[in-house]
Order: sequence, then structure tokens, then C-alpha cells
Amino acid sequence: MEPVEIVEDGVLLRPWREADADGVHRACQDRDIQRWTTVPRPYLREHAHGFVTELSARAWADGTGAPFAVCDAATGELLGSCGLISIDRAGTGEIGYWTAPWARGRGVTVRATRAVARWSFEKLGLRRLLWQAEVGNHASRLVALRAGFRIDGRLRLANPAPDGGPDGWIGSLLPGEVPEPGATGPAGAGTLAARRAAVFGRPQPTLFATSATGELRLRPMEERDLDAVVQTCRDPESIRWTTIPDPYDRADAQGYRAFGQNNWARGDAACFVIADPDDSYVGSLDLRLSPADPLLADVGFMTAPAARGRGYMPAALVALAAWGFTTLGLARIEWKANVGNTASRRAAEKAGFTFEGTARGGVQHRGERIDAWVAALLAGDLA
Repeated sequence: MEPVEIVEDGVLLRPWREADADGVHRACQDRDIQRWTTVPRPYLREHAHGFVTELSARAWADGTGAPFAVCDAATGELLGSCGLISIDRAGTGEIGYWTAPWARGRGVTVRATRAVARWSFEKLGLRRLLWQAEVGNHASRLVALRAGFRIDGRLRLANPAPDGGPDGWIGSLLPGEVPEPGATGPAGAGTLAARRAAVFGRPQPTLFATSATGELRLRPMEERDLDAVVQTCRDPESIRWTTIPDPYDRADAQGYRAFGQNNWARGDAACFVIADPDDSYVGSLDLRLSPADPLLADVGFMTAPAARGRGYMPAALVALAAWGFTTLGLARIEWKANVGNTASRRAAEKAGFTFEGTARGGVQHRGERIDAWVAALLAGDLA
């Protein structure tokens, strides 16, 4: 296959040249490129030279790939890498890309990906493009979504990055689905999936709530919270109404902290510690997105024994719900609790949740299905 150049929407995509080796070496020192891709570590100058002179040329010559240097169309400055990392005989190609650290935040890779996709369908006659990335690589996911890819699910990675996770996201793009140059596109920045990729691609935020005794902070769990978590989860009322391990030890608290970090990385949930005005742990609060309904989430929470009855949880629930509606675009947040858990119900109702009834066998509790109370908060309820 003969190498080609593509100019579209302000970017120039051209075959790699020997003179690009220094720029590639500089870019691949970046922590994010090393974290999320399979480039060698450490990335040496000989790796960059071999990539631009041998590996890329061989892919073009064999017809197994189409690697492009992404450059500014006006100045020629190297901005990144984008191209087909594989092409099979059945008409499917896989796209891969990285953005140089000095070029981020300008939509460079979105424009390059659209251009490569359009060329792949119109000139190569491919029938499908695939995109894969490690779960948690929300920056790559956001590019794929804005380029028109539909994220189809998850799969185990055949070649995970060193020190990376074993699971990946996979997406696909078909002819006719590539947004036009300059267009927002069917999966552009304003869609729910792209919006959430941008949210979960950043560090978990700290939220603020106002209680009668002062300002509360909702923040990620820290190492210093673990002893208080253990104490809360050893409380008889916590054990009675939840499914936490019994007995509960520090390893369980560490596992819960890792659970929160992993769920944020996957974009599945936001797990917060509630901290009082002294920034001490007074409770936990999770917002879990439904895998079946993108507009639905449910909450789970517990309050430290010494902090009960102070109005902390209703205030925290309001702050979390407001964030879920405005930032994540949720339409409904559900609360469920074992029938009889009046303290949990009281906190939910004080936060504005409307009681809807009893779900027979609605929850799994320590090996059996039991009845659950159900309440919900809608986006309009907090207006």
C-alpha cells in the first residue's frame, strides 16, 4: 500500500519521517502515554527512530497498517500520532492514537481520527473500524465518542499495558457514521456518554454540603479515614442493615477504598466520604450508575455512630443528587433499604426522596431475598 497524505480540518496527516524521531521521543516521555499505551519503558531514542523509519514503513509496505504523523496543517508542527494499527482481510481496521502533551486540549486527535476514518472507508473500502482502550482511559474514550464511535462494551485485553488493568473498552464505527469536518457529530461533546467520559476522566471532585452544624465535604476516601470506616462497619446497626462483611477489619476498609477508586476509573460509580467541618470521617455515600439505564442511578450510605442524628446525611444526599443531575445528566436516583430501616428512610425523605412503596424480595441480604422500601428523587424535585 502506498503511503498518502491527508489534509482535513486544520490537520495534516502524513507518513512518518526520520526527522520526526526527536519529537516522538520527546512526546513518549509523557506519563499518560506511558501509562495508557504499550510503548517501551523506558522509551529511548532508538525506539523512536525504529518506529518512524522501520515499523511505520513496514506497515505501509505490507498493507497491515497505516500509521500517520499528525501535524498542524499550517506550520507542520508535530502534534501526535493517529492511524490504523491493523487491517485485516475481512475489511476491518483498528485505529490507535496518542496526542503529544503540548498539543492537548485543542481537539487535534478528534479531527485526526475523523480524517483517518473517512479515508479508511472512502479510499481503502474498509467496512468497519474498531477502537480499544484500557478501562479507565477516559481521554481516549472521549476522542472515540467525538469521532463517532459507538462504545459497544468491555472485553479482556490481549495485550494490556505494563502495570495496566486487564479489561478494555471496545467501540466500532461504520461507513456513514463519521461526523463531517467541524461538526459536533452524532456522538459529539454534548452527548451523555461523552459528557461522562469527560467527568470521569478527571480526578474525583470534592463536593460541599451545608448542615446545621457547618459545612460538610464529600471527598474521595483517604488512608486516614480507614480506622473510622472500620469502627462504623463494626457497629451493630451497620451490620444489621447492610451487607458489609462481618466481622469487618482494616483489609475490608482498604478494599472498599480500592472499590471506590476502581469504580471512578471505570465510570461506574462515585464513592464519597462525608467529612465534618473538622474534615473527619462521619459517613460514606455512594452513587452507582445503572448499567441498563443511563439516566438512572441508586444511592447507598451509612453514618458513623457518633455522627447520627445531626442531619449530616440528608445534607450530603442533596449535594450528591444535585451533582448527579447537573454533572452526570441523571434523571432519576433511587434509594432502597431493608423494610424496617427507619433511620435510612428518614434520611432519604429529609433529602427530598419520595417514598414509592415496597418491593417484595427487592434486595439480596446475607444470602436471601428480602423486602425493600423504595423511594426516588427526580431531577425536577431539586429545582
